Amino acid sequence: MSTPSDALTLAHWRRTVAELYAAVRAGQSHDPAAASATFRTSRDALFGAHPDSPVPPDRRSRWRGADWFPYDPRWRIEAAFEAATVVTTFDIPLAADGLLRCARIGTVRFTFEDTPTRLALYWLAGYGGGLWLPFGDTTNRTTTYGGGRYLYDTIKGADLGAAATPFVLDFNFAYNPSCAYDDRWSCPLSPLENRLPFAVPAGERLPPP
Repeated sequence: MSTPSDALTLAHWRRTVAELYAAVRAGQSHDPAAASATFRTSRDALFGAHPDSPVPPDRRSRWRGADWFPYDPRWRIEAAFEAATVVTTFDIPLAADGLLRCARIGTVRFTFEDTPTRLALYWLAGYGGGLWLPFGDTTNRTTTYGGGRYLYDTIKGADLGAAATPFVLDFNFAYNPSCAYDDRWSCPLSPLENRLPFAVPAGERLPPP
C-alpha cells in the first residue's frame, strides 16, 4: 500500500469519519432519520473542505453536497450474521496499491418485502484488518454508481452497527467508493455474489458532475 502524502491529515479524515458513524450508532435507535440527516450534512461539509476528500481539488469550491435518495425507513433492516464454516480468501488487484487480500467470513441474512436475501461479509486483510460489505443492485449505472456501493468499511470508520444479531443494514447510508468521484483512486468493487436482484433506491446516488 502506498504511503499517503500527508499521514496526519489522512488520520484526521479517518478519525472524523469514525466519529460521524459513532454519532449515527448513538442516534439510530430513537430517530434514525434525524441521524441520517445530520450524517449527510456533516459528510457533505467534510467532502467539500478536507484535503483528503475524494472530490478532486479543482471541484471542491463548486461542491454542493452528494445527491441522496430521500430517507426511507423500509431500508433500515436488522439482519443476522451467519459465520462461514470454511473461510475462503481471494485477491483484488488495486492498480498502484497492488493486491488486496480479502476473506469471505460469512453471510448477512435478511428479508425484504417477504423475499429472503443474503449478502456476503468480507474481512479486508492488512494491519488490523476490517469488515467490508459492498453490494450492487439494479440501480447501478442508471441512478447509482456502476461499480456498486458500500455499507461497511470499518478500516475507514464506516460501521453502522456490526454485531451477530442484530446486524444493522441501513441502506440509507449506502455510499459510493472514492473511485466514483475521481479515477485517481483505486477501490475494491463489489464481488458479483453481492449483486442484489432488485433496486435499492436508498443512500447515495451518482456523484454530481
